[in-house]
Amino acid sequence: MTESKQKSDSPAPPGDPAAAGPAGAAEATEVNIPVNIHIHLRKIPLLANLTEEEMLMVRSDMRIRQYNRRDVVLHKGGVGDALLFLLTGQLQVVDITEDGRAIGLRVLAPGDFFGEIAVINGSQRSASVVAQTNVLVALLPRATALHLFSHSPSVANQMLRFLADKVQRDSQFRALLSIHNTAKRIYTYIDLLKEKTADDLHVVENMPTHQDIANMINTSRETVTRTLLLLAQQGIVQKGAHRLIIIDPDGLKRLAQG
Repeated sequence: MTESKQKSDSPAPPGDPAAAGPAGAAEATEVNIPVNIHIHLRKIPLLANLTEEEMLMVRSDMRIRQYNRRDVVLHKGGVGDALLFLLTGQLQVVDITEDGRAIGLRVLAPGDFFGEIAVINGSQRSASVVAQTNVLVALLPRATALHLFSHSPSVANQMLRFLADKVQRDSQFRALLSIHNTAKRIYTYIDLLKEKTADDLHVVENMPTHQDIANMINTSRETVTRTLLLLAQQGIVQKGAHRLIIIDPDGLKRLAQG
């Protein structure tokens, strides 16, 4: 998504969305934007159809920061002063329960944006975002993001579609968590994650770790491992490199539906 390797020594300022991790020891480093960054920014779906004038504005206002694995990129309750884009690596959106447990909400892949709700309505961040790998994140100031939402038809259209999909996905996830049978929760979760590729394969790209899945659906890592192994033995799934191939999507759906 970006080829920049230059770093500055400036840490993220206190109170910034890119502030340090839970213990305050982790610091984000800011990365200079190369001249040809507009080429890479067009690989971000939300920005792909901007005019040259809009892209120039985005490029001049955007800042890129680098985080290490397990750094907290956004803190729940923080100020929604920027729209963020994941350029490289993998992030997880998490919520912290009253008893201190981290509940995974979704996994972000390169090209995804996040923090949009707080930007739109000026509210506080509703969840935290944690780096699962080393990542590069781009931050677009709220004023610039709001300008795009109101003046760029392509951005407004994509944002509406995204928010509609998010409402549907959240509704499906709430229904998933209400399933009492743990194995059925896992089957249903995998079924929700799967996507159809151009060559008619059903796959889960950037497959979350077993621990991440366990966190998301409120079970143990051992249960997830055991259930996925059973699915593989039944010929329903096959593990690939960073992906899960659904060999028998109908069989998976039947299991999910009981």
